[in-house]
Amino acid sequence: MDLKVWIDIVNAPHVWFFKNIIKYLEDQGEDVFITARKYGDVHELLDLYEIPYTSVGRHGATLEQKLLRSTERVYNLSKIIEREKPDVAVSKHSIELPRVSFGLKIPSVYVMDNEHATAANRLTLPLCNKIVIPKAMDVWDVLKTGADPNALIRFEGTSEVIHFEDFQYNPHILEDLKIDLKKDKTILMRPEPALASYLDADCKESVLSPIVDELEDYANILIIPRFKEQEDIFKDKPNVTIIKPPVDTFSLIKKSNLVIGAGGTMNRESAILGTPVISCYPGNLLAVDGYYIEKDLMKRSNDIREVVEMALELMMNHKEKKQLKTDNLLQIMIENIYGVVES
Repeated sequence: MDLKVWIDIVNAPHVWFFKNIIKYLEDQGEDVFITARKYGDVHELLDLYEIPYTSVGRHGATLEQKLLRSTERVYNLSKIIEREKPDVAVSKHSIELPRVSFGLKIPSVYVMDNEHATAANRLTLPLCNKIVIPKAMDVWDVLKTGADPNALIRFEGTSEVIHFEDFQYNPHILEDLKIDLKKDKTILMRPEPALASYLDADCKESVLSPIVDELEDYANILIIPRFKEQEDIFKDKPNVTIIKPPVDTFSLIKKSNLVIGAGGTMNRESAILGTPVISCYPGNLLAVDGYYIEKDLMKRSNDIREVVEMALELMMNHKEKKQLKTDNLLQIMIENIYGVVES
């Protein structure tokens, strides 16, 4: 079967998610057409991995901007996709792909792992032919937004497991980045996704700020900001190094003694790689984070003193990584991309 597959990439972690899916499809001789929203490091990562794409639209900060830019993006994508005529559409939390594919009668496969993004889920899930979700998620959280129960495909693990299909660890990552190490221990940090519609956060502040102040005397602090305002928060702090993407984040995670994240993806990647990780995500607990907390591969707290105490203990007493048993998500994705067309 010669397929034309449309993949829409709207967030930086989705580049890692789709990278090996794209490679597999192209190795099979399929035609893969990629659209990408201008947001964060999406374009830079696609360029880094030499993945061709068509840039369509950008992210909005305010509710009004989100609505206007999403509407513009649906309009522009509709014209492009009508011309390209793909056989199947695939995305992870893209607002626009399900709406365009539904309108043009293109079957779609959708990946979701955030049950608290209620507004986005209501706009997308009722329109999708197949919805791939982790077993850790409560099915009712998906169905109550209008998803077809017959559309659900569940898997053991979280979507981040696919990020490591071809990962090769670089133990010299800190030297390669010419990072000046003044302490024996190193902590990698990632601020909260302050611009996300599902998180009411202040772009000019960060939940990590007081934690950095408490820990900067104990370890080298590496911070990967999401945008310039977050970089400005931390850039003048002593013993703090700002890491500017794109960079080999996975090797940084594995090399670090500890990860403290106010987001989600990097925390879960750390749990998979076996690096001790503390989540201080300021929103409601996600089921996919609870999955790793239950397996004692992630800690969570929003209390500054407790986070600091846990950080010091984890850096001193790191336990061996527990073996994770997960499903082959790459195979699940490929089967559903082909299956949704055949059905």
